[in-house]
Amino acid sequence: MCLKLERPRQVELADVLLQFGDWKAYSQQESKVINHIINCRTPALGGHKQKCDHCNAEHILYNSCCDRHCPKCQYLERQKWVEARVEELLPVQYFHVVFTMSSHLYKIFLKNKKICYNLFFKASSDTIKEVVASKLKAEAGFYGVNHSWNQQQGYHPHAHYVVAGGGLSLDGDQWISSKQNYFLPIRILSKVFRGKLLSLLESNYKNLKEVESFEKLKVQLKKAAQKKWVVYCKQPFAGPEQVVEYLGNYTHRIALSNSRIININKEDVTFTYRDRKENKTKELTIKGVEFVKRFLNHIVPKKFNRIRYYGFLGRRGKKKKLEKIRTLLSVKKVEEQSFEKDWKELLKEKLGLDPTLCKVCKVGHMIKLGKIESVLLQKSKDTS
Repeated sequence: MCLKLERPRQVELADVLLQFGDWKAYSQQESKVINHIINCRTPALGGHKQKCDHCNAEHILYNSCCDRHCPKCQYLERQKWVEARVEELLPVQYFHVVFTMSSHLYKIFLKNKKICYNLFFKASSDTIKEVVASKLKAEAGFYGVNHSWNQQQGYHPHAHYVVAGGGLSLDGDQWISSKQNYFLPIRILSKVFRGKLLSLLESNYKNLKEVESFEKLKVQLKKAAQKKWVVYCKQPFAGPEQVVEYLGNYTHRIALSNSRIININKEDVTFTYRDRKENKTKELTIKGVEFVKRFLNHIVPKKFNRIRYYGFLGRRGKKKKLEKIRTLLSVKKVEEQSFEKDWKELLKEKLGLDPTLCKVCKVGHMIKLGKIESVLLQKSKDTS
């Protein structure tokens, strides 16, 4: 009989945070997130013993931290979200819309993440709703995800939306389709969005931290207004499912997967990124301290909702409106899915892996023997 501790040996985000982290510089929320990531699937969080029913080999399976910033967690929740969104798709064209802003506003956003991200959502979502209502005379249906990073982990706040190519008529009696392969004019989307966000930031001046004066804020907003604001709006070539899958990679975690971290040494971290201009995967090496700083910039504000739903896909009345639209489009009634699959079923279905299969003999299956108490809990009991 052997006892094997299950611990990934590849370089992980947790290793980088342990080596280069400066605990004195962290806020309470940052400390909490980093503690979760470092302790994830280690004895610190406890777990349970398993035994093979064929070769009697024993394994220890440690618990996950379930933090939404952790690259190892929430696969089940992510997959449920993706499947639910795919089930809602209508037999119409869809568009992937991305809103970005001027880098002149990045400093304000970093110091006021929660309020600024909320304003960004409001400005971008209102832009889609108003332009669709104006051009198509219809109610749009869409949902968006907040992102704050680029491929090199730099700070780059933006929002991705999946938008149906058309909408429910304002009287609710017909479906109005957009033009084939064309949704909304980019210049109008960009101009309306820029005006809305700058106006919202100006009117919320008193709620913004570390802004010296209203006059200096207006100077920054004026500089931002003079820059080009990029809005991307295209029909996904591989279908809307592709965009939903892509967004699903970041709905329940942030920025970086462990597989992208190549190496760490005494000073540096090397990771891969996608060069979109050359369409190639490249490696980037930066100082470990800088890497941690970049990661901290992407920690989501407490209780901030990164996924939001609007129009006929909004939380209120979505079921009735979707039923109405399916009737108008002559779509057969879709049976509701419960999405109550557990993580074992999902791994088998999506990755072809059987998590109960013994890694030693490859024949037997693991049986749960008993619970292992958290090391942190044991320490608290010892000191009480």
